Amino acid sequence: MPKPAPARAVLNLFSPSRSAESSRLAEILRKETVGGGILVVAALIAVIWANSPIADAYFAVRDFTFGPESLHLDLSVGQWASDGLLAIFFFLVGLELKREFVAGELREFSKAVVPVAAAVGGVIVPALIYTAFNLVDPEGLRGWAIPTATDIAFAVAVLAIVGSKLPSALRIFLLTLAVVDDLIAIAIIAFVYTTDIDLPPLLFALIPLALYTFLAQRYRRFFGTKQAAAWLILLPIGVVVWALIHASGIHATVAGVLLGFAIPVIRSQASGGPEAGPGLSEVFEHRFRPISTGIAVPVFAFFAAGVAIGGWDGFTTALASPVTYGIIAALVLGKPIGILATTWLTTRLTRATIDRSIHWIDLTGVALLGGIGFTVSLLVAELSFGLGSVHDDDAKVAILVASVLAAVLAVVVLRPRNRHYKKLEAESDAETDG
Repeated sequence: MPKPAPARAVLNLFSPSRSAESSRLAEILRKETVGGGILVVAALIAVIWANSPIADAYFAVRDFTFGPESLHLDLSVGQWASDGLLAIFFFLVGLELKREFVAGELREFSKAVVPVAAAVGGVIVPALIYTAFNLVDPEGLRGWAIPTATDIAFAVAVLAIVGSKLPSALRIFLLTLAVVDDLIAIAIIAFVYTTDIDLPPLLFALIPLALYTFLAQRYRRFFGTKQAAAWLILLPIGVVVWALIHASGIHATVAGVLLGFAIPVIRSQASGGPEAGPGLSEVFEHRFRPISTGIAVPVFAFFAAGVAIGGWDGFTTALASPVTYGIIAALVLGKPIGILATTWLTTRLTRATIDRSIHWIDLTGVALLGGIGFTVSLLVAELSFGLGSVHDDDAKVAILVASVLAAVLAVVVLRPRNRHYKKLEAESDAETDG
């Protein structure tokens, strides 16, 4: 563990905090744990159904198209799940990103520098590893961004199962890392996977977006304490923004992020009076997180994870693809290497250090969890290759295999550490009782 020079101050970037913000993060982690379990079950059902004797029924449902063609909304059920339902997930990502930068762990540079650097390293290294495996295949190279994402729900579910006694700072670090990771993934989706933009719908989208932002920022003036009225009025406007951005050719999940950014984080105050109840961000998070974790993300996973492997022969054929082993190597090896290397470099090159109660082996386990790249990785795979293509199927097999491998390796590392911290807690309790 790096030791800071005596003459300079120490910044405990991962030291546990007892602030209200830490309590809020802990509550989010508990909710994501439940969502992670539902997510795993949905993915398993999809894989089993897609490889069963009634697989045709699964693909018939996934590919069934409906919606108004004039509004460019004649989408398949699978597309409605990825473009529509997943926008709810990204709306919450937008809320979380804004909260982190305005009132959370990322508002101070000293606290933000390590998880931000770790997230950047956890994006760059996997992308380079994947690219090295697919240099000779221009079509395969399109998937370079697939292994850059971390699935927070899945990762937190694993951490909750094996790490109940681990320091809370590790959980906060994982959440912060995943939030920044999502921000980078959103930027990649917006700027890399958007090629043809229809300008008129995009410009028209600015009008309802501006109205939505104005009403959200002044919601107490217009709605008073009737917060239910606020979201009932803002929701239809948000749907219009989503539809117009989708029609413009930009992936509609970006609309979810923009709408999340527009919601105020700091509680509004009455004129000259104290704070009046929770802020709109908290209200929206309370109402939409159960929908996201319990419905939107699992339904997306259900329709995205259903890959017809074709038995053992088909599985081994998929594993032989450079796309497949490039993604596996990038997620299982590249993610932890990138996260740990940039964390180490940051502590060496800056005045920052890790708290003495946390060891590098703990961070190694958390970095391995970063290799669980499920939800966003599946989305990027579809954007890279197209739903149902050979490379798309290979990529999804790789994402499933890599996510399981990363989870198993993380369990191998973190379970003994959890026993260690449980023993320390028992000894501390015994000393207190004595």
